[in-house]
Amino acid sequence: MDHMIKGVLKFRAEVFPNRQDLFKTLSTGQSPEVLMITCADSRVDPGLVTQSQPGELFTCRNAGNIVPPWNRADESNTASIEYAVAVLGVSEIVVCGHSDCGAMKGALAPDSVAALPQVAGWLENSRAAVAAARGRHPDLEGEALLRAVTEENVLLQLQHLRTHPSVAAALAAGKVRLHGWIYDIGAGDIQAHNPETGRFESLAAESAAAA
Repeated sequence: MDHMIKGVLKFRAEVFPNRQDLFKTLSTGQSPEVLMITCADSRVDPGLVTQSQPGELFTCRNAGNIVPPWNRADESNTASIEYAVAVLGVSEIVVCGHSDCGAMKGALAPDSVAALPQVAGWLENSRAAVAAARGRHPDLEGEALLRAVTEENVLLQLQHLRTHPSVAAALAAGKVRLHGWIYDIGAGDIQAHNPETGRFESLAAESAAAA
């Protein structure tokens, strides 16, 4: 905890004074362009990875970057998504999974989370991703299977997003776009789903090819 307190003091003394204009603007409201739905994993820092400024990302985080299908019982996720789309008017929504995801490991091995009823219930929202990965790649095991499940989970949550009325309305009106990403922690890279090829492709490689 000491290092966090020191960090706050450093922010107040060194960072804040150099960015006072930005924080003054943000103190009166927000207008983010992107809703980022990503994992609560401590290794995933959306602002750092995307090099975004405060106020640019509206971020929802939970175990497994999950978006349950629209359901009034899921008030927290539904409310955040609805607010971002209908009130803040975000134009881009990103569902971002990541490598070595503990939630996806749990989805693959339900017995490993049997003693955690809330976690086990939450991961039911990824059951179809596991089934799809095993169905498409029956011979995969270990890290390769985990990667396949992680990819399928991102695509599944994008499907779930489309069941949310606010998102469905924005999509129909052409006001929002959906994106599926996977952050490779060890490589420092993002792979984005390409609907044309059906594959997750490196943003770094795509940028280099376009240069």
